[in-house]
Order: sequence, then C-alpha cells, then structure tokens
Amino acid sequence: MLVVAAAVIEGAGDRAGQFLVTRRQPGVHLEGHWEFPGGKCEAGESLAECLLRELREELAVEAEVGATLLTTAHDYPDRRVELHFIRCQLLGDPSPQQGQEMRWVARHELAALPFPPADEALVRLLGG
Repeated sequence: MLVVAAAVIEGAGDRAGQFLVTRRQPGVHLEGHWEFPGGKCEAGESLAECLLRELREELAVEAEVGATLLTTAHDYPDRRVELHFIRCQLLGDPSPQQGQEMRWVARHELAALPFPPADEALVRLLGG
C-alpha cells in the first residue's frame, strides 16, 4: 500500500475561501487530474516530513503542518493508496517547480474539477 500525504492549503486575504491545487502531468498515474499538493511517503518518513519535502520539491515553499482533516484509502486497479489530507499554512509564495499547472480554486468550484477518485471525499468535506 502506498501512503500519501496531501496538503490542504486554504488561502488568506484576497484568496480566502480558495484552495491551492496542482494538476498531474502527462505520463503519470491519473494524468490531467487536479490534486492537493503532496506525494508518497518515503520509508521511515513521517507524514509531516513527507509534506514538507514534497512542498519544497514541487512548489519551492516552506509550510507549517497542521491537523489531519481526513484519512481515506482507495483501491485503484493497479495499487492501493492510503491518503492523509493535512491542513498546511504556507510560509511564502508557491512556485511550481516541475512544470505542473497550479491554481487557487474557490471552495464551491472544487467539484467542477476532475480529481482522482481517492480525493472525492475531501472535495465533498470542503463543500466543493
């Protein structure tokens, strides 16, 4: 089973009520789907350590890791994934580092985007 940590980042100020999402690139599992930034935990890595590493690698930004919002598991045809969605607060401005598309999306617009099946419970929870 793959253990994945994903950052739920809600904007502040002009971005209040918006969430940061990125788009999976061509050639990867679930390409073209939107997702909450994060990734697979490495052996011996805590969920918080995983999120901090992934946010640095993907978005060149530091963050404060908060509370877990939702933990869920999903069976894909070729893998089982355990996802931990964790609130994070950015300590700077994110900048995509791997050519991925990034956008801030209003809470009510989340459901209109294609998310992986494993993310659907979180999108519902957030009111999307």
